Amino acid sequence: MTDLIRWGILATGGIAHLFTSDLVQNGHTVQAVGSRSQASADAFAAEFGIPTAHASYEALIDDPGVDVIYVSTPHPFHAEHAAAALNAGKHVLIEKPIALNAREARQIVDLAASRNLLVLEAMWTRFLPHMVRIREILSAGTLGDVRSLLADHTQDLPDDPEHRINSLALGGGALLDLGVYPVNFAHAVFGAPETILASASFKATGADAQVATIFRYEGGQIATTFSASDTLGPTRASIVGTEGRIDIDAVWYAPTGFRVLDNVGTVLETFVSTGFTGRGMHFEAVEAEALIRAGRFSSDIMPAEESVAIMHTLDAIRTRIGLRYPGE
Repeated sequence: MTDLIRWGILATGGIAHLFTSDLVQNGHTVQAVGSRSQASADAFAAEFGIPTAHASYEALIDDPGVDVIYVSTPHPFHAEHAAAALNAGKHVLIEKPIALNAREARQIVDLAASRNLLVLEAMWTRFLPHMVRIREILSAGTLGDVRSLLADHTQDLPDDPEHRINSLALGGGALLDLGVYPVNFAHAVFGAPETILASASFKATGADAQVATIFRYEGGQIATTFSASDTLGPTRASIVGTEGRIDIDAVWYAPTGFRVLDNVGTVLETFVSTGFTGRGMHFEAVEAEALIRAGRFSSDIMPAEESVAIMHTLDAIRTRIGLRYPGE
């Protein structure tokens, strides 16, 4: 493979538009797009100046001009489409969550490993500049013994029962669309929880509308998360230690700022995310391309095995709130 890494975009929904816009704005090579219809693929290709538009996902996957495929279909189809791409010899960046459940995530990660191909979950938050700096602060011990984390992700999304967010058949609901962010953040700071408490409320479609969790860890740390698809809340996060805390501004999971404060409220550091074009989704593409060029198949920032572990946590939450998806 040459240094030029060529992207294929699988599906043409809203998240694909956002990601592709960031790729194009930041100089990445988007070679092809695949949709379920030629008209949709053509429109997407025209919008972003993409050379090839395929009328099916299969044609995109088989395109010899594509090196890595971004899988952006609804959650229940991530495993199927990622497996097809991997079996065709393509690296994959899979929109979060990596799969519908831990069993599917395990299958994807094992298949990628068996074929010496990259699998990376597109949890863009981990790659953003403010999160890079937060990891440095935590590693330096600035907060002392880190004891707790609080994070919410709340949006007032459509109530239409036909909307994907409210469809169990499409893996809709607050947990996998919104809660995945604070759950992932808690994993990034503390690892997998030792105990999990969870409570939820539901919409008429059976999709979860609100989910609250409390995670406890082996060292006694506690993380609390809240997600909701029917109300707009602060969408902030904090990490608290014995010597100080980090308060992350809204919207904490997107490019934003934060403050580091000591225990008497003195601001030790202020950080603002600047110096890049777009929403910041291209940072995950930068990581994917660097790994591919290095011949590596898992990221240190978002390891494939951690994606599986996070799905186990999400599965455990669903068990506690009584949420199952069709076909499970």
